[in-house]
Formats: sequence, structure tokens, C-alpha cells
Amino acid sequence: MSRALLVLEDGRVFPGQAYGARGRTLGEIVFNTGMTGYQETLTDPSYRGQIVVMTAPHIGNTGVNDEDPESGQIWVAGYVVRDPARLPSNWRSRRSLDDELAGQGIVGICAVDTRAITLHLRERGAMRAGIFSGPAVVDAHGRAVPVEDLVDQVLASPPMAGRDLAGEVTTEMPYVVEPPAGIDTIAEVVAVDLGIKAMTPELLAARGVRVHVVPRSVTFAQIQALAPDGVFFSNGPGDPAAAGSELEVLRAVLDAGIPFFGICYGSQLLGRALGFDTYKLVFGHRGVNHPVLDKATGKVEITAHNHGFAVAMPTDSDEPVVAPYGDGRYGRVEVSHIDLNDGVVEGIRCLDIPAFSVQYHPEAAAGPHDAQYLFDRFIDLMQAG
Repeated sequence: MSRALLVLEDGRVFPGQAYGARGRTLGEIVFNTGMTGYQETLTDPSYRGQIVVMTAPHIGNTGVNDEDPESGQIWVAGYVVRDPARLPSNWRSRRSLDDELAGQGIVGICAVDTRAITLHLRERGAMRAGIFSGPAVVDAHGRAVPVEDLVDQVLASPPMAGRDLAGEVTTEMPYVVEPPAGIDTIAEVVAVDLGIKAMTPELLAARGVRVHVVPRSVTFAQIQALAPDGVFFSNGPGDPAAAGSELEVLRAVLDAGIPFFGICYGSQLLGRALGFDTYKLVFGHRGVNHPVLDKATGKVEITAHNHGFAVAMPTDSDEPVVAPYGDGRYGRVEVSHIDLNDGVVEGIRCLDIPAFSVQYHPEAAAGPHDAQYLFDRFIDLMQAG
């Protein structure tokens, strides 16, 4: 393997070996604490623009198959692992992770101290970074590119705050996911693709929902034309404060009284549509092992997360608050779920209109599956409405 460097915007440098494609990549560096599901992580559109550090030491053991991707491509900007598998071993494996990364042009680095990187990010917060290998670390004369020049390249890249990325990952054309054979259709849902994962419409369809997946650019009139029983806003990348037309469409949905469910980015947009602010977390939540309290039942769910932003709502009382937007026209709202690690708002429930959302991922394909009941809750909401 050839030499590679991971360079952070604060000047910290981690030397390692090239993994995947050779060259240069830039993005926000974040860490994922999941011990499984690396293929689902790589193909999650919510990771657009991010370099992902895996805290689990051994990655690539089961190779890459054709059944588990959450979308049609790898979306991470770069990939950082400690010990990549030398040979994948799984009956479904079709190729190695190294070959898959290289084939899709994803620049990675291995043989680095991912524990030290993670501790650094926990202390300093998520930040811009770059992975440099091959021609990116050696000039035309065969000399090593000065680290100062690499840091300058990182500093010239855009920060995640303020970035509107949903338009880069949304579907170009609408499509429909039908219930499986033998299951009656009980509802029609319009799912606005802001970076949707394949498992979401599949789980709805398995419950008898015909899912119309539409691009981010959809208008409310186009949604109305489909006569849905409910509207869903998906997960996705970027800063929710940079969203524009999606908020107006969502408010039109709420004004019309159409039952609404949002996940992750969709939850952040619901918060903003209701008049609450969003803010950037220091290092975010990413992994499949986050404990979340469902305040309605008192149960603790182990959940999958991938978010760097959160909704700013009061959590010091169980009393609902009036949504600030439009002089309270959306009525009372309560925090429905809380992250038990840090107290971050993980769910919102409207009491006077049919709308709710969660910040985490009940559709998590690699698990856990504790929160899949939320899809049933959405169906109940549509049937009650």
C-alpha cells in the first residue's frame, strides 16, 4: 500500500496507508460508532460531503454484496479505517470493500489510529478534513507536498454549516414502491426524497402502504394531485437552516391537515416549519447504539443515528409548548423522544395537528429494529385522520 495522510483543519495530521481510490478528497470528518452495517453507512445519502471514521477496528470482513446498499452508490466523501480485511469472508460477498471504494472513486485511508482521531473529534468537534494519497501527496518532481499546503486545501473547502445538499442526492424522477404481493393497499403516502434510504419505502410498503417517492423539488400542488393519506419527509444531508422550498411545502402540508411523518432531516425541517431553531452538534450522533427514551411509553430504545444538527426545543419540562411560527397557528408541540447520552431532542409530536417526527432512524437496515413501531404509528395517524 502507498502512503496517505489524513489532514484536519486544525493542523493535526495522521499518517497511514492508501485505501480505496488514490488522490484527494475533502469534507467534514465525523465518526461512526457502529460495529456492523458499514455497507449501509457508505451508501446512506445523509453522509454526502462527509469523511467517515469507523471506530470499530476491523472493517470489510464481510466484503460487499448486492443486497444491502441503501442507495445506488457510495455517498461518503472519504473513508477512514484502522484494520481493513485482507480477504472478505461471507457467502453473499461479491467483491472486497477496497475494490468497491476504488471502483467508485472513494479516497480512503487505513492503518491509522482511529481511536486517537475519535478522541480528537470528541474534544474539538467535527471539522473539515482531507485525505491525500498518490499524486496528492507527491508533486511532479517526486517531492512530498508540504503539510502546510494540504492544510490550506482543507481550509479552502466549505464547512458543513450552511450547506444545502439535499438537491445533490434526491431522485431525479418519481417512482412508486408497491406493497408486496398478497398485501392489500391500505394507504397512499407521498415520500419526499431528501436523501431517502431504500429501506424506508420498503418498510412502509410491507405494511400495505403504496409509496410515491418524489424529488425534493416537488410542489404542494403535485403532492395534492396524488391525493395522499399522508406525507413523509426523509433523512438527508446538509444544514436544515439552508432549506428553502421544502419548508414552504411542509407548511402547506401542515395547513391542509395531511398526516405527516419525518425522519432525521425531515424531523429537523418539521422543527423549523413549526418555528423552532436548529443548531449544529459538536460532534454529532452516528452509529447504531444510541439509547433514546420514548416519553409516551417510558421505554428506552436502542437506535441508529446519523445527524450533526438538532432541533432547539425546551426539554426541562414535560409540558407542551406552543409552536412559535405564525402566532401559534400549529398549536401545541411536545418533545416525544430524548437522547439519553446528551439530552438532545430526538422526537417531536404535534398535539393539535396530525404531525410527528423522530431524529433517529427507525428504518435502520443493519439494526437495531427497536423503533420500527413508528411506521405503525404513522399508519394509525393516517387511519385516524
